[in-house]
Amino acid sequence: MARTKISTLNLRIEPGVKQAVREAAAREHRSVANMVEMLIRRHCTEAGIAVPDRNEANPGNRNG
Repeated sequence: MARTKISTLNLRIEPGVKQAVREAAAREHRSVANMVEMLIRRHCTEAGIAVPDRNEANPGNRNG
């Protein structure tokens, strides 16, 4: 089975924003990383920016 490739994103944010994203993630039972990814995907969709889904981004990874 092919492994999904993941990219790392390091960023600096204000402590209050970090706490807010932690709280938002906890309320939706998500990890902070998953919450940030979901927010980026939502923004891109609303802004008309194409984001390939996981299978398009990793053509060797067909699990279904």
